[in-house]
This record gives sequence, structure tokens and C-alpha cells, in this order.
Amino acid sequence: MNPTVLTERAESVADQATCRTVDQAIVAFTALNATPPTSVSDLRPYVRGDISDYRIVRGVAAGPGCHA
Repeated sequence: MNPTVLTERAESVADQATCRTVDQAIVAFTALNATPPTSVSDLRPYVRGDISDYRIVRGVAAGPGCHA
């Protein structure tokens, strides 16, 4: 696992974040901090775009475009 590559992917999104982007940010955060994020606010440094409609449920992104 290469945290730099994961961070670059999470940061390379356009203005609107996607579920996949949030999931990638969760992976990057976990890789860099050795612990999973506890809230979406933990992910803000890893994502460009609005992620306010997302939340973390059982370690993965939940929100618009996410599979239940």
C-alpha cells in the first residue's frame, strides 16, 4: 500500500466529491494514521470538494451514490 498514491487519488477529484472519493480518503487516512477516521471531518484534508452529504458507516462511505 502506497499512502502517497492513495492521497494523490483522493485529492485529485473535481469540485464534487463522489462516494468512491470518500472511500479512497478513508483508506488514505487509515494508511497514514494507523487508525480509521471517526468522522467525515477527519477526511477533509484528503478530499477536494464538498463531502458534507457523506458519513462513515462501518468503515466505508455512506451517502449520495454509495451502494447500501
